[in-house]
Amino acid sequence: AKAHGGYSVFAGVGERTREGNDLYHEFIESKVNADPHNPDPSVKSKCALVFGQMNEPPGARARVALTGLTIAEDFRDKGQDVLFFVDNIFRFTQAG
Repeated sequence: AKAHGGYSVFAGVGERTREGNDLYHEFIESKVNADPHNPDPSVKSKCALVFGQMNEPPGARARVALTGLTIAEDFRDKGQDVLFFVDNIFRFTQAG
């Protein structure tokens, strides 16, 4: 999505807080979240991160993937290229 100026959506189902924090900081350090067509650092991120922790009820964890899907669909409906990634599908099926 970065090479095409699109958006990336990550839904972390049953993630640990540390994992989400690490991913967030890796995105910033590697500039994955930056718009490659606009180097201005004040431009908003091109990534959306949605997390549901392991200690949350199954229904809340299941909604994380569906929330990520809704965000990805919104970007798509606005004509953007979208990369949608769900981690962990196994935890999503357990929650549903």
